[in-house]
Amino acid sequence: MPKITRSRKSASFAPLRNLTLLEELVLKLKGRSPDVPGLGVFHGRSGDGKSRAAAWVGASDHMAYYVEANDFWTPRAMLRAIVDAMGLALPAHATNNELAGKISEELETSRRPLIIDEADHLAKKDMIDKVRALHDMAAPGTASIVLIGEEGLPQKLQRYERFHRRILDFVQAEPCDMDDARQLAALYCPRVMVADDLLSRLLEQTYSSTGRVAVNLVAIAAFAAGEGLKSIDCAAYEGQRINTGAAPAVRRFA
Repeated sequence: MPKITRSRKSASFAPLRNLTLLEELVLKLKGRSPDVPGLGVFHGRSGDGKSRAAAWVGASDHMAYYVEANDFWTPRAMLRAIVDAMGLALPAHATNNELAGKISEELETSRRPLIIDEADHLAKKDMIDKVRALHDMAAPGTASIVLIGEEGLPQKLQRYERFHRRILDFVQAEPCDMDDARQLAALYCPRVMVADDLLSRLLEQTYSSTGRVAVNLVAIAAFAAGEGLKSIDCAAYEGQRINTGAAPAVRRFA
Protein backbone atom coordinates (compact mmCIF):
# COMPACT_ATOMS: atom_id res chain seq x y z
CA MET A 1 0.00 0.00 0.00
CA PRO A 2 1.36 3.48 -0.82
CA LYS A 3 2.59 5.34 2.22
CA ILE A 4 0.67 8.49 3.11
CA THR A 5 2.64 11.51 4.28
CA ARG A 6 1.28 14.21 6.56
CA SER A 7 3.09 17.20 5.07
CA ARG A 8 0.23 18.84 3.16
CA LYS A 9 -1.16 22.13 4.38
CA SER A 10 -3.68 24.65 3.17
CA ALA A 11 -5.28 27.80 4.50
CA SER A 12 -8.05 25.82 6.18
CA PHE A 13 -6.58 22.38 6.69
CA ALA A 14 -4.00 20.64 8.88
CA PRO A 15 -2.69 17.15 7.98
CA LEU A 16 -3.86 15.32 11.09
CA ARG A 17 -3.32 11.61 11.62
CA ASN A 18 -7.00 10.74 11.14
CA LEU A 19 -6.69 12.00 7.59
CA THR A 20 -3.85 9.54 7.10
CA LEU A 21 -5.91 6.69 8.54
CA LEU A 22 -8.88 7.45 6.28
CA GLU A 23 -6.69 7.83 3.20
CA GLU A 24 -5.04 4.49 3.91
CA LEU A 25 -8.46 2.84 4.20
CA VAL A 26 -9.55 4.37 0.87
CA LEU A 27 -6.36 3.17 -0.83
CA LYS A 28 -6.82 -0.30 0.63
CA LEU A 29 -10.34 -0.49 -0.82
CA LYS A 30 -9.25 0.82 -4.22
CA GLY A 31 -6.28 -1.53 -4.43
CA ARG A 32 -8.02 -4.71 -3.32
CA SER A 33 -8.26 -7.92 -5.33
CA PRO A 34 -11.36 -8.30 -7.54
CA ASP A 35 -12.71 -11.12 -5.38
CA VAL A 36 -12.57 -9.04 -2.18
CA PRO A 37 -15.52 -6.86 -1.07
CA GLY A 38 -15.17 -3.09 -1.01
CA LEU A 39 -16.95 -1.81 2.10
CA GLY A 40 -15.05 0.03 4.83
CA VAL A 41 -15.97 1.63 8.16
CA PHE A 42 -14.24 4.62 9.77
CA HIS A 43 -15.55 5.20 13.28
CA GLY A 44 -14.73 7.12 16.43
CA ARG A 45 -15.75 9.73 18.96
CA SER A 46 -17.56 12.88 18.03
CA GLY A 47 -15.04 15.71 17.70
CA ASP A 48 -12.09 13.61 16.51
CA GLY A 49 -12.12 15.18 13.04
CA LYS A 50 -13.62 12.32 11.00
CA SER A 51 -15.86 14.56 8.90
CA ARG A 52 -13.07 17.04 8.21
CA ALA A 53 -10.82 14.18 7.07
CA ALA A 54 -13.61 12.82 4.87
CA ALA A 55 -14.26 16.19 3.23
CA TRP A 56 -10.56 16.56 2.49
CA VAL A 57 -10.27 13.06 1.01
CA GLY A 58 -13.32 13.86 -1.12
CA ALA A 59 -11.51 16.89 -2.54
CA SER A 60 -8.09 15.24 -2.84
CA ASP A 61 -6.38 13.23 -5.53
CA HIS A 62 -8.37 10.15 -4.53
CA MET A 63 -11.44 11.99 -5.86
CA ALA A 64 -13.92 10.27 -3.60
CA TYR A 65 -17.58 11.21 -3.74
CA TYR A 66 -18.75 12.59 -0.39
CA VAL A 67 -22.25 12.83 1.06
CA GLU A 68 -23.47 13.45 4.60
CA ALA A 69 -26.50 11.57 5.89
CA ASN A 70 -29.02 13.26 8.13
CA ASP A 71 -32.05 12.32 10.18
CA PHE A 72 -34.44 13.33 7.40
CA TRP A 73 -32.99 10.99 4.80
CA THR A 74 -35.26 8.50 3.09
CA PRO A 75 -33.94 5.93 0.61
CA ARG A 76 -34.83 8.29 -2.24
CA ALA A 77 -33.20 11.27 -0.51
CA MET A 78 -30.03 9.21 -0.10
CA LEU A 79 -30.00 8.19 -3.76
CA ARG A 80 -30.65 11.76 -4.91
CA ALA A 81 -27.86 13.11 -2.68
CA ILE A 82 -25.40 10.59 -4.12
CA VAL A 83 -26.51 11.31 -7.70
CA ASP A 84 -25.99 15.04 -7.09
CA ALA A 85 -22.55 14.45 -5.55
CA MET A 86 -21.59 12.41 -8.61
CA GLY A 87 -22.84 15.10 -10.96
CA LEU A 88 -25.14 12.70 -12.79
CA ALA A 89 -27.95 14.20 -14.83
CA LEU A 90 -31.09 12.20 -14.15
CA PRO A 91 -34.69 13.40 -14.51
CA ALA A 92 -36.75 14.16 -11.42
CA HIS A 93 -39.12 11.31 -12.27
CA ALA A 94 -36.35 8.66 -12.37
CA THR A 95 -37.27 5.68 -10.22
CA ASN A 96 -35.23 4.58 -7.23
CA ASN A 97 -34.08 1.56 -9.19
CA GLU A 98 -32.87 3.79 -12.02
CA LEU A 99 -31.03 6.06 -9.58
CA ALA A 100 -29.39 3.08 -7.88
CA GLY A 101 -28.38 1.62 -11.22
CA LYS A 102 -26.69 4.84 -12.32
CA ILE A 103 -24.88 5.19 -9.00
CA SER A 104 -23.54 1.64 -9.17
CA GLU A 105 -22.53 2.15 -12.79
CA GLU A 106 -20.60 5.29 -11.82
CA LEU A 107 -18.86 3.51 -8.94
CA GLU A 108 -17.92 0.71 -11.30
CA THR A 109 -16.60 2.82 -14.18
CA SER A 110 -14.98 5.68 -12.27
CA ARG A 111 -13.52 3.56 -9.45
CA ARG A 112 -14.02 6.62 -7.26
CA PRO A 113 -14.93 5.66 -3.70
CA LEU A 114 -18.19 6.83 -2.14
CA ILE A 115 -17.91 8.21 1.41
CA ILE A 116 -21.12 8.41 3.45
CA ASP A 117 -20.65 10.48 6.58
CA GLU A 118 -22.93 10.39 9.65
CA ALA A 119 -23.81 6.81 8.75
CA ASP A 120 -25.40 6.17 12.15
CA HIS A 121 -28.51 7.76 10.63
CA LEU A 122 -28.61 4.95 8.05
CA ALA A 123 -28.52 2.32 10.79
CA LYS A 124 -31.22 4.16 12.71
CA LYS A 125 -33.46 4.22 9.64
CA ASP A 126 -32.70 0.63 8.59
CA MET A 127 -31.08 1.74 5.31
CA ILE A 128 -27.78 -0.11 5.63
CA ASP A 129 -28.73 -2.89 3.23
CA LYS A 130 -29.58 -0.30 0.58
CA VAL A 131 -25.96 0.85 0.71
CA ARG A 132 -24.87 -2.78 0.42
CA ALA A 133 -27.09 -3.12 -2.67
CA LEU A 134 -25.29 -0.21 -4.36
CA HIS A 135 -22.01 -2.04 -3.76
CA ASP A 136 -23.33 -5.37 -5.01
CA MET A 137 -24.93 -3.98 -8.19
CA ALA A 138 -21.49 -3.00 -9.51
CA ALA A 139 -19.12 -5.54 -11.03
CA PRO A 140 -17.07 -7.47 -8.42
CA GLY A 141 -14.03 -5.61 -7.18
CA THR A 142 -15.02 -2.22 -8.59
CA ALA A 143 -17.24 -0.34 -6.08
CA SER A 144 -15.73 1.11 -2.90
CA ILE A 145 -17.92 2.58 -0.16
CA VAL A 146 -16.83 3.93 3.22
CA LEU A 147 -19.27 4.55 6.06
CA ILE A 148 -18.19 7.08 8.67
CA GLY A 149 -19.87 7.21 12.05
CA GLU A 150 -19.67 7.29 15.81
CA GLU A 151 -17.74 4.90 18.01
CA GLY A 152 -20.61 2.43 18.26
CA LEU A 153 -21.24 2.15 14.51
CA PRO A 154 -19.50 -1.26 14.13
CA GLN A 155 -21.85 -2.77 16.72
CA LYS A 156 -24.88 -1.30 14.94
CA LEU A 157 -23.73 -2.85 11.66
CA GLN A 158 -23.65 -6.35 13.13
CA ARG A 159 -27.44 -6.47 12.72
CA TYR A 160 -26.95 -6.43 8.94
CA GLU A 161 -25.20 -9.71 8.26
CA ARG A 162 -25.00 -9.31 4.48
CA PHE A 163 -23.42 -5.88 4.86
CA HIS A 164 -21.20 -6.87 7.77
CA ARG A 165 -19.52 -9.78 5.97
CA ARG A 166 -18.61 -7.50 3.06
CA ILE A 167 -16.61 -5.11 5.24
CA LEU A 168 -12.95 -5.25 4.26
CA ASP A 169 -11.74 -3.28 7.27
CA PHE A 170 -12.79 -1.28 10.31
CA VAL A 171 -10.58 1.71 11.12
CA GLN A 172 -10.93 3.62 14.38
CA ALA A 173 -10.27 7.36 14.47
CA GLU A 174 -7.65 8.39 17.00
CA PRO A 175 -7.83 11.15 19.63
CA CYS A 176 -5.86 14.32 19.07
CA ASP A 177 -2.19 13.93 20.04
CA MET A 178 0.61 16.44 20.54
CA ASP A 179 1.66 16.35 16.90
CA ASP A 180 -1.94 17.03 15.85
CA ALA A 181 -2.15 19.85 18.41
CA ARG A 182 0.97 21.47 16.95
CA GLN A 183 -0.49 21.21 13.45
CA LEU A 184 -3.72 22.81 14.66
CA ALA A 185 -1.80 25.57 16.42
CA ALA A 186 0.03 26.38 13.19
CA LEU A 187 -3.34 26.58 11.43
CA TYR A 188 -5.39 28.52 13.98
CA CYS A 189 -2.61 30.56 15.63
CA PRO A 190 -0.37 31.44 12.66
CA ARG A 191 0.92 34.66 14.26
CA VAL A 192 1.76 33.30 17.71
CA MET A 193 3.93 30.43 18.95
CA VAL A 194 1.88 28.22 21.28
CA ALA A 195 4.10 26.42 23.80
CA ASP A 196 3.85 22.68 24.31
CA ASP A 197 2.85 23.09 27.96
CA LEU A 198 -0.28 25.00 26.90
CA LEU A 199 -1.04 22.46 24.19
CA SER A 200 -0.66 19.68 26.77
CA ARG A 201 -3.14 21.44 29.04
CA LEU A 202 -5.61 21.73 26.16
CA LEU A 203 -5.28 18.03 25.35
CA GLU A 204 -5.78 17.06 28.98
CA GLN A 205 -8.77 19.31 29.65
CA THR A 206 -10.55 18.60 26.33
CA TYR A 207 -9.99 14.83 26.57
CA SER A 208 -7.93 15.05 23.37
CA SER A 209 -10.89 16.20 21.27
CA THR A 210 -9.65 17.64 17.97
CA GLY A 211 -12.66 19.93 17.64
CA ARG A 212 -12.35 21.34 21.15
CA VAL A 213 -8.61 21.85 20.84
CA ALA A 214 -9.29 23.86 17.67
CA VAL A 215 -11.96 25.98 19.39
CA ASN A 216 -9.58 26.81 22.24
CA LEU A 217 -6.77 27.68 19.84
CA VAL A 218 -9.04 30.24 18.17
CA ALA A 219 -9.59 31.82 21.60
CA ILE A 220 -5.86 31.71 22.34
CA ALA A 221 -5.08 33.45 19.06
CA ALA A 222 -7.55 36.23 19.90
CA PHE A 223 -6.16 36.61 23.43
CA ALA A 224 -2.56 36.74 22.18
CA ALA A 225 -3.46 39.34 19.56
CA GLY A 226 -5.18 41.47 22.18
CA GLU A 227 -2.15 41.27 24.46
CA GLY A 228 0.36 41.80 21.67
CA LEU A 229 2.03 38.42 22.34
CA LYS A 230 4.22 36.62 19.81
CA SER A 231 4.38 33.49 21.95
CA ILE A 232 2.17 32.11 24.68
CA ASP A 233 2.46 29.42 27.34
CA CYS A 234 0.46 28.25 30.36
CA ALA A 235 1.73 31.08 32.53
CA ALA A 236 0.74 33.74 29.98
CA TYR A 237 -2.71 32.18 29.53
CA GLU A 238 -3.32 31.68 33.26
CA GLY A 239 -6.82 32.71 34.37
CA GLN A 240 -8.38 32.35 30.91
CA ARG A 241 -11.23 29.90 30.45
CA ILE A 242 -10.51 26.66 28.61
CA ASN A 243 -13.54 25.26 26.82
CA THR A 244 -13.73 21.65 27.98
CA GLY A 245 -17.14 20.92 26.49
CA ALA A 246 -18.82 20.94 29.89
CA ALA A 247 -22.04 22.93 30.11
CA PRO A 248 -21.75 26.21 32.06
CA ALA A 249 -22.93 26.03 35.65
CA VAL A 250 -26.39 27.37 36.40
CA ARG A 251 -26.15 30.89 37.81
CA ARG A 252 -27.78 31.45 41.16
CA PHE A 253 -28.93 34.81 42.43
CA ALA A 254 -29.60 35.81 46.03
